Amino acid sequence: MHAPFRPTPVNRRDVLRRSALGLGALGLGTLLNDEGCRVGNAAESASSSPLDVRAPHFPGRAKRVIHFFLNGGPSHVDTFDGKPALAKYAGQPLGETLRTERKTGAAFPSPFKFQPFGESGIEVSEVFARTARHIDDIAVIRSMYAEVPNHEPSLMLMNAGDSIQPRPSVGSWVLYGLGTENANLPGYVVLCPGRPVRFSVLWNSSFLPSAYQGTYINHSEIKPTKMIPHLRNTQ
Repeated sequence: MHAPFRPTPVNRRDVLRRSALGLGALGLGTLLNDEGCRVGNAAESASSSPLDVRAPHFPGRAKRVIHFFLNGGPSHVDTFDGKPALAKYAGQPLGETLRTERKTGAAFPSPFKFQPFGESGIEVSEVFARTARHIDDIAVIRSMYAEVPNHEPSLMLMNAGDSIQPRPSVGSWVLYGLGTENANLPGYVVLCPGRPVRFSVLWNSSFLPSAYQGTYINHSEIKPTKMIPHLRNTQ
């Protein structure tokens, strides 16, 4: 016959000591995992988070990426991409009809004047006269184009690289390739007032894991509790 079970008496001091050590061990395990260590088998891979910091292909100096996309902003022909041919053929019909939602009209030149600035000689519109002083420190890309110059496909093309098929957005690729140094905050945050055309497709992760999806924050509201749902724990 088995001896009757008699529970070992535990006083309050033992309960506090054991509880404190147990909770501390849980916290220690998380900290060691974040630092690249593993409790138990040291030969195992340290961290399993998809947001872990990864080494780039070559040493980089950037600590973070901030991408401004101006939906409905000024045209490139009025800012950093003067088109002399538009002035040459002003008022004349274009050689082919662009595939837009409206019938293509005649050539319409920019009303603003362009002139070269800096050692690079990049032509900048008079709209950005002050910005033009720093043009040698700015990369101006004039080789981009769209097959369908409409709003919806152009938004997709700019943010996800494809005008039709949803693909990972540029922010998702950056987070996937480099990770983040702060696991307590989202590595990819999208500040966007309201709901733009195509909405979350513009910052989606597509076939990449969902951890790389952008965290949408509607900053048309000023109060933080309205900008970010469930910011405070009411329990």
